[in-house]
Amino acid sequence: MATKKFIKCAYCGTFNIDTEYCKNCNNLISDEKKRALKLEKIKQEEINKVLYKKANPNFVNRLRKHPFLVYRIIGIILHSAFMVASIIGAGLAWFIAMIAAG
Repeated sequence: MATKKFIKCAYCGTFNIDTEYCKNCNNLISDEKKRALKLEKIKQEEINKVLYKKANPNFVNRLRKHPFLVYRIIGIILHSAFMVASIIGAGLAWFIAMIAAG
């Protein structure tokens, strides 16, 4: 025999049996449904972030894909400079961590 779930609506105080929405005020009262809706909202926000990043690349990447050759060369040089600086910074951080570790 299946058990019945008695859920009290937080908005109007009406007791409901085995429903996702309140029979009196029609507000969502099911925790499972609330979690599913929240998870879907979070997934959609993540998808929107990725689409925004893809549609709006940073300054250096826009320069690297520019149709004018001079701007493209400047973009490649800037990208290379940032990569070299990142490699030097990572190496320095590794070196300091190794000295601190003994």
